[in-house]
Amino acid sequence: MGNGRGRRDGGRKHPGGSGAALCEVYDTALLDLDGVVYAGGEAVPHAVEALGVARAGGMHLAYVTNNALRTPGEVAAHLTELGVPAAAGDVVTSAQAVARLIADEVPAGSRVLVIGGEGLRVALRERGLVPVESADDGPAAVVQGYGGPGMPWGRFAEAAYAVGRGVPWYASNTDLTIPGARGIGPGNGAAVEVVRIATGGRAEPKVAGKPLPPMHRETVLRTGAQRPLVVGDRLDTDIEGAFNGGVDSLLVLTGVTDAAQLLAAPPEHRPTYVAADLRGLLAGQPEVVEVADGGFRCGGWRAFVRGSELALDGVPGQAGEVMDAVRALCGAAWTEADGPGAGVPDPRKALALLGV
Repeated sequence: MGNGRGRRDGGRKHPGGSGAALCEVYDTALLDLDGVVYAGGEAVPHAVEALGVARAGGMHLAYVTNNALRTPGEVAAHLTELGVPAAAGDVVTSAQAVARLIADEVPAGSRVLVIGGEGLRVALRERGLVPVESADDGPAAVVQGYGGPGMPWGRFAEAAYAVGRGVPWYASNTDLTIPGARGIGPGNGAAVEVVRIATGGRAEPKVAGKPLPPMHRETVLRTGAQRPLVVGDRLDTDIEGAFNGGVDSLLVLTGVTDAAQLLAAPPEHRPTYVAADLRGLLAGQPEVVEVADGGFRCGGWRAFVRGSELALDGVPGQAGEVMDAVRALCGAAWTEADGPGAGVPDPRKALALLGV
């Protein structure tokens, strides 16, 4: 079972196991939204049912998102419409985290130039700051957050004017992409790069969102979690954020990260647990065991390195769950990648066998 403290000793060598369901082991699930609970406005398959069972069993569900576009109330209303009952207090956004960061560093009542959606404006007002629209309004700071696909190009120009004049620059997050119903689109990180390029690449924003400490701080303050489990679909935000915060994590393969990316994960991107979707909260996690004849075993699968490739012993449909094979492959891949002078073994044949 995960130790509840994460790892800061170079990262884990294979996914962890748990004899009890994860929703029984951890008191609070810190759930990412895009790619985990919903995508493009629609619920991810099995998410509504799984979260309902976890909640009924006593697990507190908190929704932690780097998307700063909507207010917590709007996010909660959307979740409730999807069949996941939530209140505004159950939602923590990067807009709230960056607003606290700004409020700690500028005088009370300062004006802040907003390049983003209503979620940023509401969060700034909550901290006693005044949102403004123009670089000529005398802002003490400029903040960028995801503004949706309809963000006018002129908003980026306002940010560039202010940053170019030396106004302190903040970003809710720097995720380069965001999942949607039609595929993967550009996220707030792409918009930040627009402003960076326009200002000559010299300025650097202070960032609040996952995987950085301000977001973890905001989440802990707002949820009061004692035994949290971070649940996400992104290695470079959700899982690295859990690693930085010293807490356990569950990666679900319903969003940005696929199995090949998981196998290539560096130490700080390796989750405690792995599941196909949110039904992973409702079950234990099988142990991944290093075996004497080489490689790692999970369920009926054995994964090992053959030359420069990952290989599997096991027959689909007979050796057990496909995710058990993925967990065993993680052990073989991560251990090999951490060896002296070793790289990540090629996973393509093994994953083709599994159809993932």
